[in-house]
Amino acid sequence: MNENMPPESAAAAPDQWWLATIGRTIVWARLRLLDAGTAEVLDSDGVSQPYDSEDTARAALMDAEFVALDGLDGEDARDRGFELDELAPPSGESFDVLRPQMVQQLTSRH
Repeated sequence: MNENMPPESAAAAPDQWWLATIGRTIVWARLRLLDAGTAEVLDSDGVSQPYDSEDTARAALMDAEFVALDGLDGEDARDRGFELDELAPPSGESFDVLRPQMVQQLTSRH
């Protein structure tokens, strides 16, 4: 395998953002699929956990009561106490950039 993969390879397997909620606090986790068919989950503490497959990583996230952002609809979001338009997944390449975004406190709506 070529380690200098073209940029379009990253677009083929984008990061998947997952979230857990504690009241109006959103805790993010990033699931990233790797070339070898394995996966890694970056948590809000900056720990990157390796998994043997995407399915195993997803199961671990669900066990920790995370849900996939791309699987949420408006009703699911309201059941968790927020609106979808309030969410902005973290963005950036390094954990130093991501760190302050991995836990978000949503403003009160009342």
